[in-house]
Amino acid sequence: MSFQAYLDNIQKKTGKSPEDFKDLATQKGFLENGKLKSDVKAGQIVQWLKDDFKLGHGHAMAIYALFKGKKE
Repeated sequence: MSFQAYLDNIQKKTGKSPEDFKDLATQKGFLENGKLKSDVKAGQIVQWLKDDFKLGHGHAMAIYALFKGKKE
């Protein structure tokens, strides 16, 4: 599955766009000025997305990759 397909499926499942997740992550203190804070680990992001949005591991890791700057 392509990176974009992961993002599309996440949006279908949650109703949230990649930008929505960035805004939520900023509110939770994971991002600052649109960048992932250096002390935030992948496991923290994955657990948040699993708990709050019922995402699977692969989909949660796609959001983490997005936060790290992956675009495609």
